[in-house]
Amino acid sequence: MKTLKFISAIALTAIIGFSACQSEESTEVGTNPNANSSTSPTASNFERAAMNDGSDDDFLDGNSCTELLFPLSATVNGKRITLLSKLDFSAVLNIMGEFNDDNDTVIFDFPISVQTSNYTEVVVENQAEFNTLKQQCEAAEQQGKDAISCIDIQFPVTMLTYNVTLEQTGSVFVQSKKQLYTFMTGLQGDELFSVNYPINATLSNGTTIEIKSDAEFQNAISECLQFEDEKDNAATTAAEVEAILSGTKFKVETFVIAGVNKANDYANWSIEFTNDLKIVAKNTINATLGEVEGTYTVSSETEAFVNINFASNTALSALKNDWIVSTYSNTLVTFKSKTDASVTLAFKKL
Repeated sequence: MKTLKFISAIALTAIIGFSACQSEESTEVGTNPNANSSTSPTASNFERAAMNDGSDDDFLDGNSCTELLFPLSATVNGKRITLLSKLDFSAVLNIMGEFNDDNDTVIFDFPISVQTSNYTEVVVENQAEFNTLKQQCEAAEQQGKDAISCIDIQFPVTMLTYNVTLEQTGSVFVQSKKQLYTFMTGLQGDELFSVNYPINATLSNGTTIEIKSDAEFQNAISECLQFEDEKDNAATTAAEVEAILSGTKFKVETFVIAGVNKANDYANWSIEFTNDLKIVAKNTINATLGEVEGTYTVSSETEAFVNINFASNTALSALKNDWIVSTYSNTLVTFKSKTDASVTLAFKKL
């Protein structure tokens, strides 16, 4: 899932009014040699971090630059559904998750309304306009002009304002992302600002940090963007591994526990991963043993995981584990145990 969002070019340019306290007094007065202009890296960082987050509904619109507004209706994999709030997302995900080898399709009942990264509401009249928004989002991501949503600034934050001679002209008390975005985009060429540090922020990895300078803010952004890249790469791996497993039969190529390869214990078993997240194991030599059924799920964090679940006291129960994907190809997938890296498993395509 992308973590960066874009100010859509299709949206009308607007300056959103906000409530802010202007004062000639602050905890920092006089001149500030570290004041930033509206075109500085710090200004860009705060502007992008303050953009509207439209990533929660990416599974529906495929566009991390816009937030779908309710109510709306769509046909998902041939099933029509009306969404009144984010609570209805689970119904969509259930439809999409029914099978893992199909191409999920979403057809919206236009017109629909979206909110762009600059908090402007736009009515999208048809699929062509919808596609244009997605293309603009992709272009913005390539140019580094999209939003940074992996850092959540904790408000309130005070911005100190200066003129070009570095004399302080006042302060602005900012209480929300929208207000911060409006402040940053409203700066004129002859206006400078500095942040009244320290400020607190929460990163997408769950860490809460105190930031004491522009440099620390830049470092925090770099850290969280790296974490998001790792998550994106793991999600890609998970999707590719799931596609390899789904609807395919495998054999146990290796199964190493305590340094011993126990693959021969499963030499007579074929293991099929079905497209509805079930596992069907069959003994190819002794049909009287019947089938052993289990389930599997594929997920990701900063690594890709495959959870294999067989009931206890079955011929395949030892394979039950939370596995980390180590390597994969179209014919071979290797794993290591999430809790014990010395325990490894490899499936080879039959």
